[in-house]
Amino acid sequence: MFKIKDKYNIAIIGATGIVGESLLDIISTRKFPINKVIAVASKRSEGSKVKFGDNLLDVIAIDNYDFKNIDIAFFSAGSSVSKEYAPIAAKAGAIIIDNTSEFRYIDDIPLIVPEVNAIDIAQYEKTNIIANPNCSTIQMVVVLKPIHDKAGLRRIVVSTYQAVSGAGKSAMDELGAQIEAAGRSETPAEASRQIAFNCLPQIDVFLDGGDTKEEQKMVNETRKILGSPKLPVSATCVRVPVYNSHSESVNVETEGPLSPEEARELLSNSQGIEVVDDPDLRVYPTALLASGQDPVYVGRIRRDSSVENALNMWIVSDNLRKGAALNAVQIAEALIEMNLLKAA
Repeated sequence: MFKIKDKYNIAIIGATGIVGESLLDIISTRKFPINKVIAVASKRSEGSKVKFGDNLLDVIAIDNYDFKNIDIAFFSAGSSVSKEYAPIAAKAGAIIIDNTSEFRYIDDIPLIVPEVNAIDIAQYEKTNIIANPNCSTIQMVVVLKPIHDKAGLRRIVVSTYQAVSGAGKSAMDELGAQIEAAGRSETPAEASRQIAFNCLPQIDVFLDGGDTKEEQKMVNETRKILGSPKLPVSATCVRVPVYNSHSESVNVETEGPLSPEEARELLSNSQGIEVVDDPDLRVYPTALLASGQDPVYVGRIRRDSSVENALNMWIVSDNLRKGAALNAVQIAEALIEMNLLKAA
């Protein structure tokens, strides 16, 4: 016999990390129906404190943690932690919303962006695990889903310009240190890997064929989320010296005609999207505009005259919020709204 609960026990695994901090902030500000929030991290963080609204939470080590009273566990502590502990938590009855790549490509585990494929959330019952997509994939598919529904997608070509926050706190600190070092005319110890005043056309490792793992993630995840396993997708992912928010140049070829004006109207009326597009006034989305905000911003919408039925656009979003923590919380909210989150 099952019953719908009014409030839920939540665990944040990786609570001391940059995404964990965003999760705690978003859960508190969105008034999520909470009974209790547990901050969980590695053994070395045990005893430290993290902010949750106006309160401070004691951090508990994940080693031997008992998940039996947890309703939802957000995992944001890396793939190795998810691989080891998420199945344990799921077996104990917690619903896992995982922010790593560990479970994204498993057929029985749904890969969810609520604005795009919320209907697939119910598939979690097979494993008690829901996967949160890659940050760059999320913002792109939020914009492309309405276009897909209206005109059909024939091909996607995307180049990403990804902020260093996507690589964690240490990468943000490193960018700051390199900028300061350059101001003192010091040369970084490893100049070929310098990110300050530079662009690095590599995110994650290179695979056979020349793509990086990040690029392959965008291809595979886009196909799975949109339910189009053969959709042609080409991605180039670049790390840029921006602290936060990812930007993307997207070229999309459609099956049917869709004018820039029709696309603007369509996207303006779509959930989670804000159109910022007035080139005459130099109005378009930027990383600074998106940072700390929830929407996915889109602008520079224009026709690609080199091919029939194609548009170019510029998509920007906060990779820590919509690209990670916010999307995860929205999945949990959808579970509740769809009466899928139940407890014995």
